[in-house]
Amino acid sequence: MLVNTIGVSIKNRRKELGITQPHLAELADVSTNTLYKIERGQGNPSLDVITKLAEVLGMEFKLEVKMKP
Repeated sequence: MLVNTIGVSIKNRRKELGITQPHLAELADVSTNTLYKIERGQGNPSLDVITKLAEVLGMEFKLEVKMKP
């Protein structure tokens, strides 16, 4: 599932940088509860929220069209 993949990526990067959930939530201007749910693959985060988190973590969110085989 896409939300699980995104959540795991965010969590791994956050831990790699040594940032706590509350600190990341504050830096990205999202609620700690929202971040908690995203990292666990729950909820339905908006692209705006994902983009804010990615920006703070030095990540990039990309959406690409799949090429047909």
